Amino acid sequence: MAVSISASSTITLSSLNSCTRVGASSSSLQLQFPLRTRFLPIGTRRLPASSRPRFLVQAKKQTFSSFDDLLANSEKPVFVDFYATWCGPCQFMVPVLEEVSTRLSDLIQVVKIDTEKYPSIATKYKIEALPTFIIFKDGEPFDRFEGALTADKLIERIETSLKVKQ
Repeated sequence: MAVSISASSTITLSSLNSCTRVGASSSSLQLQFPLRTRFLPIGTRRLPASSRPRFLVQAKKQTFSSFDDLLANSEKPVFVDFYATWCGPCQFMVPVLEEVSTRLSDLIQVVKIDTEKYPSIATKYKIEALPTFIIFKDGEPFDRFEGALTADKLIERIETSLKVKQ
C-alpha cells in the first residue's frame, strides 16, 4: 500500500487496502489507523516436519590438485554446472542436478563450480551467463548450453549430446 500525503491533508487508513482523505489541517499531519489492525506475516511459514520434503544427498567428495586434473582423471564424461550462489535459476537447478546425478550416475560425473570462488576457471571457459553447463569428454569441452531446465529435459539433452557426438 502506498500513501501520498500533502502538507495540508489528514489521512485515515480505513483498511489495509484503501486510504481516505478526512480533512485539511494547516499545521500538521496526522495518520489515524483503524482500531483493529490485521497483522501480516513476514517471511515464510514452516511446514510441519512430517509434510516437508526430505532430500538425502549422497555426494562423492574428492580432492583434486586442479580442475584440469579432475577432467584428465575422470573415467566418464564430466558434466559441469557453472553457477553462483546469488543466481536464482542456479538455485532452482540444485534439486534438478541431484536427480540428474542419481539417474545418470553410470553415464556421467556431475561437478558444480562456483564462478565467484573460481573466476579463473569461469574465464578460461568463457562463462558469460549462469547457469552454464559444459560436458567434458577426454578432458576437453564436448558440448555446452545455458539456462535452467527440468530434470527430464536436462537428462534428454545430456543423453542426446553423448549419443550424437560419439
